[in-house]
Amino acid sequence: MLRYAFQTLKARKGGFIGAFLALMCAAALVTACGILLETGLRGTIGTERYAAAPVIVGGDQNVHQTTVKQKKGKTKTKHKAKPLAERVWLPGSTVTALEKVPGARAVVPEITFPAYAVDPDGRVVQGVDGKPSYGHAWASAALTPFTLVDGSAPASAADVVVDRELAGRTGLKTGSKLTVQSTDAPRTYTVTGIAAPTGGDLKQQTSLFFATTEAQRLSGRDGQITAIGVLPAKGVGTAELADQVKKALDGTTAQVVTGGDRGPVEFLDAAKARIKLVSMGGAIGGTSLLVAILVVVGTFALSIQQRYRELALLRAIAATPKQVRQLIGREALIVGLLAGVLGAAAGLPIAYWLHHKFVGFGTIPDTLEVTFSFFPFAAAVGAALLGAWAAARISARRTARIRPAEALAESAMERTGFAWGRFLAGALTLAGGVVLLAVLSVLKTEPASTPVTFLTVVVLAVAVALLGPVIARLAVAVLGVPLRASRVAGHLATANVRANTKRMASAITPLALLIGMACTVLFVQTTMGDAASAQAEDGNRADWVVASSGPGVPEQAADALRATPGVTAITEVVRTSVRVGLDKYPSQGLSTDGLRKNWDPDVTEGTLAGFGTRSVALSEVAADHLGKKPGDSLKITLGDGTVVTLKVAAVYARGLGFGDLTMAHDLLARHVDNPLASSVLVKTTDDGTVGREQLQKAVGAFPGVGVLDRGQVEDLQAEVQQSNAEVNYVAMGLIIAFTAIAVVNTLAMSVSDRFREFALLRLVGTTRRQVMSMLRIESLVVVLIAAALGSGIAFAVLTAFSIGMTGAAAPSVDPRMYLGVLGFAGLLALLATVVPGRLSLTGRPADVIGSRQ
Repeated sequence: MLRYAFQTLKARKGGFIGAFLALMCAAALVTACGILLETGLRGTIGTERYAAAPVIVGGDQNVHQTTVKQKKGKTKTKHKAKPLAERVWLPGSTVTALEKVPGARAVVPEITFPAYAVDPDGRVVQGVDGKPSYGHAWASAALTPFTLVDGSAPASAADVVVDRELAGRTGLKTGSKLTVQSTDAPRTYTVTGIAAPTGGDLKQQTSLFFATTEAQRLSGRDGQITAIGVLPAKGVGTAELADQVKKALDGTTAQVVTGGDRGPVEFLDAAKARIKLVSMGGAIGGTSLLVAILVVVGTFALSIQQRYRELALLRAIAATPKQVRQLIGREALIVGLLAGVLGAAAGLPIAYWLHHKFVGFGTIPDTLEVTFSFFPFAAAVGAALLGAWAAARISARRTARIRPAEALAESAMERTGFAWGRFLAGALTLAGGVVLLAVLSVLKTEPASTPVTFLTVVVLAVAVALLGPVIARLAVAVLGVPLRASRVAGHLATANVRANTKRMASAITPLALLIGMACTVLFVQTTMGDAASAQAEDGNRADWVVASSGPGVPEQAADALRATPGVTAITEVVRTSVRVGLDKYPSQGLSTDGLRKNWDPDVTEGTLAGFGTRSVALSEVAADHLGKKPGDSLKITLGDGTVVTLKVAAVYARGLGFGDLTMAHDLLARHVDNPLASSVLVKTTDDGTVGREQLQKAVGAFPGVGVLDRGQVEDLQAEVQQSNAEVNYVAMGLIIAFTAIAVVNTLAMSVSDRFREFALLRLVGTTRRQVMSMLRIESLVVVLIAAALGSGIAFAVLTAFSIGMTGAAAPSVDPRMYLGVLGFAGLLALLATVVPGRLSLTGRPADVIGSRQ
């Protein structure tokens, strides 16, 4: 049977090329997603600042939860941990505890905080390649190590040492005056030295070094340190030293790390990016598999339909149903194996390309290196084999089961009876899609709704595939009258569509999936973004917004604005995320003085009157999830691990625009890495005496700080939303590209199998032009039906998503983008139909029929 399978593949390469390409693309996507998933789970995060310290001590960056359950007389303990948003600092006493550790040559405390150079024109200088810039105490230079290449170490609070890369970019020299914007008001220092790492300039950060007392002041963390590096004495191994350090810190929450585990302590964003990468890899991979199964089943079904005559003859010459199933199954396994191997190899460069794109978008740092093993490649080959075999068995189920006489009869023309089994399966799948829509409409958080959103699109597309023949018949009944306006071509197209509804359905399904998936990917982002922007705009009562191109707006700038005549309210805003239990919530801290003048979150319960440092306001979503109401107490773990208990003062409706939790600025600013305000809301008198010039003059001494009107703020928000959306566009764009390839495959296969039909039309007097017109009309019918179905799927899903996330059935659709999707789908369908059609009309009709006997 295997020999016959090889012979069939050799003789009908064209019939299997579509399935081969679909499976290869699916395997490539599975490989790429598997590599991203593995990178997130165990990818190495390189270290720079701590390169010379083999043992690093850092704070515990996780919040923990332990649950104990009794089941059947047995006690089951489950421990879970989730990462915190900000750095957890260590008490200064930790250094004292380590100074007497056996085998330690030196114990070096590290202090890290944002610190940016300011050029002579008052512009904030970004770090190397646009990356962050940090300040440190000079005492921690040994951790890299940095050594002076010019000048001397900082001896007083007015001194600073800059790294060689920054000095080269800005022209700084020993003795130069340098203004530094850090976590306080900008201050001018004297450059006493230039330092360089012994292994070459750092590529992930820029470093400025201060005297220890000044670094401690700028960090805003009196008596606390970022991390500790322990350097070994001569002859002491890393493992031995780490064990001694762990013994000295027994009973504390400090974490001792060595080797590749040092990177997450230095680069917190890289550690958090691991989780994001796991989630993206899983979401893309899962959706890819669902789409692949749907596409491959359709492609195999069309391939088997084109071979119906051959399979019918096999049944007629006594081939058993089992033998037919084995033949088709082995053909599928051969195709699946070849496609899986090639697709797995193609998935590696795709994974690197995705990693590069995500790094460029800032979603993950480039310190998180791509990591992979044999498993993603094996999974891709296995998925291709399983998908091919399952698709072939499903597609060949009826072909292998029917009696030989029926098989021969149906090979001549498409079966005209109604397939009740297929219709019932389609109806049940459609009902499942409706249930998913109902579920989606009650999901109010993005992590919960996103996977259900794309699953619903695929399930509804499966329903379209199963109900395709019925849909095609109904569509022809509706479109038949206008199609006959083109007498010959329209009549032929209508007759063909009516007589070959299965073929029509196989062309409609991938195109409808393409349109539905593309519209969903595009407009989920715009729906969320526009709803958040609308809520933020409606709730912002400020006349002006002050923002910074640097690390933030200093407190002194806010004080200068408060002192400006005509300013009636100033609200500083700092943003972070916190955890309640293990659940993560986006949060903001707002100045409590004059809060209600600048901010209106649409309070639905409670009041903001008397809102203070022991108060918290919740969005309706958070309040519902946590089961809290005004007057209740809420235990919150802040970004740096500090646990506070606050009183719920109010519940508000505009959670998308302002985050789920709102606290006092003075509370939150003490527990974030960067205490500077991300923005400052300014309310002025109504007489118009205070304008941008007066406000800009008030903050003129602060580098990078500018005054924006409401329109400029909205433009900035749109840019941020677009930047965030680009990640999803790239990730899901691969699936859309895969679906587009499937569309071309299916349509091209459908047309290329009609050589004999076109030749017969030519022999009975139909011209080439009329045949091509017929094909274009058929293509138009396919596009119209697919556009209606795909748009219906997308807008049903988007409406349910909008109801759940925003509380209103108001999906945001950009007409130009929507028309672009339809135009792209139409162009694909036209090219995939017209090009094979023209090729099929190149030979003489009699020769074509003779060669196909």
